[in-house]
Amino acid sequence: MVRTAPILLFALLVTACGGGKGRDVVPRANDAFKSEPARQCLKSLKANNVQYTPLPNQSFGGGCQTIDTVKLMQFSTDASNLGAMTCPLAASFTAWAKHAVRPAARQYLGSDVVKIETMGTYNCRKVNGARSGKLSEHAFGNAVDVAAFVLQDGRRISVLNGWNGKDDERAFLRRLHESACKRFGTVLGPNYNAAHANHFHFDMGKSMKDGSAYCR
Repeated sequence: MVRTAPILLFALLVTACGGGKGRDVVPRANDAFKSEPARQCLKSLKANNVQYTPLPNQSFGGGCQTIDTVKLMQFSTDASNLGAMTCPLAASFTAWAKHAVRPAARQYLGSDVVKIETMGTYNCRKVNGARSGKLSEHAFGNAVDVAAFVLQDGRRISVLNGWNGKDDERAFLRRLHESACKRFGTVLGPNYNAAHANHFHFDMGKSMKDGSAYCR
């Protein structure tokens, strides 16, 4: 079961990628998931036993909006702080959790992952929390930041401490980073810059049609 922070806390959440002040929500016509790609994405979630709730389209002002997004309710691994996610992001994230995170934990750490700790998804802000410039993919619910993994044996492997930590933790996190580059359009980690020292950033902003990702 996916655990989520209270709505107020989520609205105020500022991720390590940066953050912005919450804005009033302006409801849009609930015409989500009318396109064929969106409907096919939902079918994919169902086929992979992912439980979700479709969310209404919303505009938050300043260009920030959530269109054709879902709220993940249950999938192969528990996760925290997940809010609105575009369907492609949700599909890639749940597949990564099932086919990359869990097998890698068993291989390198000898234990199963029982929870993935994230810093959230939707956040109305610019890239890197700047005052001007391009909106972040977080502003569209099209990105997720992953901070740590809790194991069945009680250990907590964080990106901050594990990336340059023990050999098994380093191998585990690098395998997850590598596998994410095959599923997400953009993957950023500690080697990218200091702002990402404590998390992996995944988003679907870059087209995956050519089979490549921006992976750093």
